[in-house]
This record gives sequence, structure tokens and C-alpha cells, in this order.
Amino acid sequence: MLRSAFLITFLSLYTLLLGPPLILFTLITGSVDLLYRMALAGVMFCVRAVGVRIEVSGLANIPPGVCLFVANHTSSADAPAVVGAIPRRISILVKESLFRIPLVGWAFHLLRFVPVDRSDRDAAIASVDRAVAYMKAGASFLIYPEGTRSDDGRLGPFKKGAFVLAIKAGVPIVPVACANAHRVMAKRSLIIRPGVITVHFAPPIDASAYSLDQRDALVARVHSALAQALPPDQQPL
Repeated sequence: MLRSAFLITFLSLYTLLLGPPLILFTLITGSVDLLYRMALAGVMFCVRAVGVRIEVSGLANIPPGVCLFVANHTSSADAPAVVGAIPRRISILVKESLFRIPLVGWAFHLLRFVPVDRSDRDAAIASVDRAVAYMKAGASFLIYPEGTRSDDGRLGPFKKGAFVLAIKAGVPIVPVACANAHRVMAKRSLIIRPGVITVHFAPPIDASAYSLDQRDALVARVHSALAQALPPDQQPL
């Protein structure tokens, strides 16, 4: 619990002290690069400070240009691990409720993160369309197609929204296998344990070769690629 208390305290103070000037700077200059770098630097400092190391492999599989990173989701610890491993600025589809956090929500808007309300089908479709527009304007995205964290660390079934997004945007999908995050921080737990989280980027899959009518085939292909990149105890049963 001490590690969690440190993380929450540090990030709260970091956000309160640096958030307003960084947001103001972004609004004045129109550039979000400094805001993104500083936000990520604060999160990664916390990750290292609580004894978590991140090992990354497969960076050569990331294609140049816009792409959609598709990752498995087991823990609150896998988000900083995956985002920190991606060697470029990205946007993310995140829960709509997170946009209601003061300062954080404003930063998310500036960074072109897209809120998703899965309980409202029309709103979810609108979120996908907004993300497509951002991708066509040059933004790469990260999405967790399971839609929620896994209870046991194993890869679950995928929802189709991520793949509709990739097909409409005509971009490659990069499967991202994140292992051991659930051992560092279990679902619904605030206890953080020191450990090593591994992040592996699998070879890209060209979504532009699929039509919307073929999205089930794309879902199956990406699910299989991601499952094979995970350790046996995190693969689907």
C-alpha cells in the first residue's frame, strides 16, 4: 500500500503543479509534444520508483507512419508499460469517465484522446468516427479491444470497434503483448509489487486489406497473433 500511496500522492502533486502551465503552453503554442512528454515522464518516474521494470522487444515490427496499436489488458499497470514502450506520441481511446477528472480531462482533449461510453451505442460509434478522423490527420492510436481488464491474466475475446476503426482508417494493426502486469498489480487491487513487465510488438497486420464485411476475419487474425505473442499462462484456454 505504501507504493500505491506514493504513486497517488506524487502524480496528484505533479498534475497540480505542472498541469496548468503545460496546458496553457499547449493552448498558446498549439503543440502538444511537451505536454505529452512531461506527462509520460512523470508516470514513468513513478513506475521505476515503485520497483517496476519494463522490458521491450519487437520494436522493429512497428511500421513507419500511422498505425493502430492493439494491446491486451490485465491490470492498471499495463497502461504505462505499453504507452511508455511505444516510441512515438499516440492517442488513446479511454473511458469517458476519466475525462471528468480536472486537468487530466483537459489534457486528454488536447492530446486528442477519445472518450468512449460503451453503454451508449451511438456515442461509441461517434467515438470511432472521431478516432478515424484523427488517424487520417496523422495520429496513431492505442486501444484495448477486450474492453475491460482480464480477471485471470488470460487474453479474452475482442470487441469489434477497434477493427472497424482500423479498416475505416486503412492503417496497419500492431498487436502488443503485455505480460506480467497482473502480477505487479492485480485487478481491483491497490497493492503494487516490484517486478518486470514485458512488452512485445508483434508483426503488423494490414487492415486496409479487409472490408467491413470481413471484420470478423480480421478480429480472429489479430486475436490469434496477440495470443501467440503472450506467455502460455496468459493465452486463452
